[in-house]
Amino acid sequence: MLSIMLLAAPGFFPHHASAETGDKLQKISRFIEVQQSISKIPGLSVVLVEKGETILQQGFGLADVQSKKPVTSETLFEIGSTTKAFTALAILQLEEQGLLHRSDDVSAYIPWMKLSYKGEQQPITLNHLLHHTSGIPYSSIGRIPETNAADALEATVKTLLEKPLNRLPGSSYEYATINYDVLGLIIENVSKMPYDEYVKQYILEPLEMTDTYVGLHQLNESHLTKMAVGYKIGFMKPRVLKSPVYRGNIPAGYLVTNGEDIAKWLKLQAGGKESSAFNPAILRASHTPDETVKPLAPDSYYAAGWIVENRNGVSYISHAGENPNFSSYIVLKPDEQVGIAVLANMNSTFPTAIGEGVMRIWEDQEGAPDHSDFYLTFDRILTVVNIVIICLGISGIIAIAVMCKKVASRKRKWTRPTRARTVIFNLFTLLVAAIVIMTPQLSLGGLPLPVIKVWAPVSVAVTLYSALAVLIIAWICRVFFLFTRNIRKP
Repeated sequence: MLSIMLLAAPGFFPHHASAETGDKLQKISRFIEVQQSISKIPGLSVVLVEKGETILQQGFGLADVQSKKPVTSETLFEIGSTTKAFTALAILQLEEQGLLHRSDDVSAYIPWMKLSYKGEQQPITLNHLLHHTSGIPYSSIGRIPETNAADALEATVKTLLEKPLNRLPGSSYEYATINYDVLGLIIENVSKMPYDEYVKQYILEPLEMTDTYVGLHQLNESHLTKMAVGYKIGFMKPRVLKSPVYRGNIPAGYLVTNGEDIAKWLKLQAGGKESSAFNPAILRASHTPDETVKPLAPDSYYAAGWIVENRNGVSYISHAGENPNFSSYIVLKPDEQVGIAVLANMNSTFPTAIGEGVMRIWEDQEGAPDHSDFYLTFDRILTVVNIVIICLGISGIIAIAVMCKKVASRKRKWTRPTRARTVIFNLFTLLVAAIVIMTPQLSLGGLPLPVIKVWAPVSVAVTLYSALAVLIIAWICRVFFLFTRNIRKP
């Protein structure tokens, strides 16, 4: 097994490695393998660092199911919203240079960005964006354009002009991924550099993260050979998903990296290794939570691209990331300079459970409790629902075919319905029309159907279309029942 090979590799463990460490790592490996099987995630890359040393850097499963290509430390993954910490660090760098201030109004850097709440224009600061207290709603993710154009970031931010804020800035927390796209555009305007080039030059290169890319457009053909295939769950199996390109959402969720490079990021963030390019003060600032609003959960607040949580007097810093076909989780324990990263090639919340479980095992606790992924559970339910819908649809089609045959053979004839039947038919038609029109808008938090098709399990869209088809079949059946009747034999 790869884990045994790593245990034997010279120089892989720091000088304090011991038999106890080896036992923990084998327990961690077994835990991950079990969780991976339950989650149905094809491939994982897991990294554990402590005090500036890489303790575990291991691939599990497959980067490509079809070709049976295994995950290695060089396999590339999109990391989703754990990208936000890179964007936040760039903002703090620029503030350190005196080029901006987090307390400034966004309009100082994007003059045309003027947003309103209840008809009144509101000041939004960079801190509001960093802490998700801007008043921009979560549902704004549904308007991010699918494009790989060079001006995609500005186009994405301009979608905010279409809708009002849903709360006063600074009044409360609501996670909205597009907050960090606005910060990305500010970085561009202040630095006079494209966002991706700024992050590459001033964050990735100083950390020697040479195999990390700020968006898929930075990958050439040789890089793409190391890219994991992305999947999403569908009818209880991982299905390949070629996700649309959201280049305007890169600052919020589309950094691409691997196990080797994410270990360098963990060491910096956990405090195990300093870099002359980063003032420790700005790292501490990025880990400082906004306690001016209600907590996300007891003793849990949002900082700058991180969630800071106090558990029994111990501070943990973490963030999860989910893209349509990738997911990730990073958790830090700064007091002991421990950092853990889990990268996955399927949209799932299991990386969070795995990361938390690895941390608990490393702390000599039991692994994470049983975890339930919403998409996985929802997909199981919809798989059963689809079987029922298909049966109903087949029954309806058979009923329509039988009645058509009867009409053709003159055993059943068209007739004018009574007034009562006409009223019932009209009400039923209105009900079917309302369901057909409103269901996409009401599904999954009010997100539009194209977004649901990209993000949700395959079974969601199939169920939606199947259910609408059955409603139409039911309407046709109703037409036959109301407007035809059997011909009585003399």
